[in-house]
Amino acid sequence: MSNVTLDGYIDTTPETDTGITVRFDLIHSPDHLDPTDPDAPEQLFACTTDHPAAAELVLHQAKLGDLLRVTGTLTEPDTPGTPPHLRVHTIDIVDVAPLTTISGTVLERYGNYVLVFDAHRNEVPVFTTAGHWVGEATAPEGIGHLIRAFENTNHP
Repeated sequence: MSNVTLDGYIDTTPETDTGITVRFDLIHSPDHLDPTDPDAPEQLFACTTDHPAAAELVLHQAKLGDLLRVTGTLTEPDTPGTPPHLRVHTIDIVDVAPLTTISGTVLERYGNYVLVFDAHRNEVPVFTTAGHWVGEATAPEGIGHLIRAFENTNHP
């Protein structure tokens, strides 16, 4: 276990079963890597918090794609292939995900991905921020699955 502070993009909609503990995923891009490399590795963290202020912020103020600064206790996973667990004590919103509207179409940043929402379609095209095609989710609910499948087949 170690205490860490890191910046990352909120990658999943925060969930709570009890109203006390909140779970969400965070994608962290290490600062020391070459930012011109579109295939630079990122780290996924499975986060939980039961601190009231942090839970309130992540549930009601932060949205997908926002850049957060989190401080907490990091534990490595027991099972290979699962993300490290970060028990979050504090959260700050560093930057909000931009929304751009182009004639009825909304572009939304989701971590290192760009989603194209069109009011006239259920399908959601997904690209990396570097412009690489990821695929098209058949509905907004499938975006996370599409991105995970892309990441599982496109290792750096």
